[in-house]
Amino acid sequence: MTKVIDGRRIAKEINESLKVKVENFINEYKITPKLAVVMAGEDPASLFYVKMIAKSCERASIDFEKHSLPSETTEEELLKLIDNLNKNKKVSGIIVQVPLPKHINQERIQEAVNPCKDVDCFNPINMGRLALGKPEFLPCTPYAVYELMKRENIVAEGKHTVIVGRSNIVGRPMALILLQKKQYANATLTICHSRTNDLSCFTRQADILIAAVGKPEIIKRDMVKEGVVIIDVGTNEVGGKLVGDVAYEEVWDKASIITPVPGGVGPITNVMLMQNTLKAAEQAKGDYKK
Repeated sequence: MTKVIDGRRIAKEINESLKVKVENFINEYKITPKLAVVMAGEDPASLFYVKMIAKSCERASIDFEKHSLPSETTEEELLKLIDNLNKNKKVSGIIVQVPLPKHINQERIQEAVNPCKDVDCFNPINMGRLALGKPEFLPCTPYAVYELMKRENIVAEGKHTVIVGRSNIVGRPMALILLQKKQYANATLTICHSRTNDLSCFTRQADILIAAVGKPEIIKRDMVKEGVVIIDVGTNEVGGKLVGDVAYEEVWDKASIITPVPGGVGPITNVMLMQNTLKAAEQAKGDYKK
């Protein structure tokens, strides 16, 4: 019988323990961890995501600070704001919401965020630490998948794990996390993507399949084997509703474990962002007394 993972339940459990940690931190250091989110322009998806971040901060007792800039903001103006946030000791974590306006160099902006406040793990220094197996922070969506695997006792060690997707947000860091010499990692990995020839040849070999390619329902029933564990990270809007990268209705009864969309990985992602924000605050606690 297929087990459908309830991501909302997991997110609630994590947040309950996180809130206690945050409140203990506030009581000890007399300062509240703060997450600053920077937006340039009014991309609808970004606006919705930032709204969800604000709610997550409220649930975790973390301060939220939003900086909304017009789409015509120059790169220099954005860099100046980031520099001010880097220097602000009351700001624990910084997120620059993407996409940015086309005239702004996204890589330059991500490099400008202090690695110690880079709670989304986009700064190349933090990605490099992850690649070396010595991460400061874990990128939030792969972190959510990893936390889900731990809590549901999904053991990757010795298993063939196929990741479909190679983005810097999910696919690549997910692979780096599962390559670590740690419990619930030590996976044997295959990475596929939208240009892979005969994708089904690889997905049918998967003991654990992580779909993160951003193609609605690209994974069909005949592309997976019986008993596979499926973790669907895709979030795609089709006909006014959200669907994953996996054709859930076709595939679910073939899997031993599966995550739905919505309600699977998504709810956990923002909680992991809160975890990273608290961690950044804890690492900077010496600065609060200066």
